[in-house]
Amino acid sequence: MKKYLQLLVFILNCSLAACQAVRMPVAAQYLGLGAYSIKNTDAFSFTTNQAALMQAKSLCVGLYGERRFLLAALNMYTAVIVVPTQKGNFGLQLDYFGSKNYNESQVGVAYAKHLGSRIDMGVKFNYYRFTIPAYLSATSYNFEIGAIAHLSEKLHVGLHAYNPGGSKLINTDNEKLGAAYKFGMGYDASETFSVAMEVIKEEDKPLDVNAGFRYNFLNQFFIRAGVTTGAGIGYAGVGLSWKNFRLDVAGSYQLPLGFSPGLLLIADINKKEN
Repeated sequence: MKKYLQLLVFILNCSLAACQAVRMPVAAQYLGLGAYSIKNTDAFSFTTNQAALMQAKSLCVGLYGERRFLLAALNMYTAVIVVPTQKGNFGLQLDYFGSKNYNESQVGVAYAKHLGSRIDMGVKFNYYRFTIPAYLSATSYNFEIGAIAHLSEKLHVGLHAYNPGGSKLINTDNEKLGAAYKFGMGYDASETFSVAMEVIKEEDKPLDVNAGFRYNFLNQFFIRAGVTTGAGIGYAGVGLSWKNFRLDVAGSYQLPLGFSPGLLLIADINKKEN
């Protein structure tokens, strides 16, 4: 019972205070580990920093699902589509969290472009909504912006801002979504090993650090793992790449609430096989 009470307080505090947009999955850091790299970017990398879209070479789609703390009422789903063009790359992100009794959703459209040979920049516009039936339904429009500088073939750094304009929630008493700012860095140590980290500052929250690594221990298999200091979350996953498809089994653990399993699938529609 104590576990359920903790979850209820957590959800209500976040929703009523409008502390941030659609709730990130507990293993969200797992999804964005490849943003600060040129070897390990994927369809989900732009969800962390939109500038990472420029590393996409083919049309691809991705699906991610997570059951937070093994509770059906706290399911999280994310779907992405990445479309490269000669005028820049586009991305679509769809998020859903919760259940019929409480849910949050967001639709975001992203665009990225090269600024010279070493700098990429991207932006994403979001429509956000959260609903507590028979109590409250509120919406908001906000945006994100990010840049990544490729200092060398191995070292990459970037900046990202979420909702810097402090957009308001419609149908509330002047509540607003919080802003968040990130500094990220990644190092492609070799063809098989890379590390990445982000320093994150959310409005009205203490500084957080997310750090992780990816290691390809076989040609088609890899592992990812990391930790976030603010929430005390450890996360990891094992991935399998086969032809134009990739499947990851991921998860995280947080005291005292427990384990959150996740499953990820990516399909590169027109990627040329090696």
